[in-house]
Amino acid sequence: MKRSPIIISTTNELVRVFPERIVYICSDGNYSTMVLHDESEQLFSFNLSHFQQIIERQMKEEAALFIRIGKSLIINREYIYKINIGKQSMVLADMRIEHTFTLSASKEALRQLKQLLENEIES
Repeated sequence: MKRSPIIISTTNELVRVFPERIVYICSDGNYSTMVLHDESEQLFSFNLSHFQQIIERQMKEEAALFIRIGKSLIINREYIYKINIGKQSMVLADMRIEHTFTLSASKEALRQLKQLLENEIES
């Protein structure tokens, strides 16, 4: 399904990106970095909560494509390849496994993510 692009507008620039191209968004304080499937990155000078509001406002119910993990990470659920709670890591990848992204998160956040995905299978 082809989705409409998300439009992210700042004081100096405007970025249009299709949601399926976004692998994850991470934040460091008041800055957020959007990482795309081709490993390119775009830095924004606002926090993750603001980014989450943009996604929810523009995508409405389709915003469920993205999952917030803790305070500093939003991931695209379609890229989840592997979750390893013991190693506190997850691997995000496209289905062709051309590019992989290994991220760290707390055991509790990964446990909750794993449970969420398992519940979706059962329902």
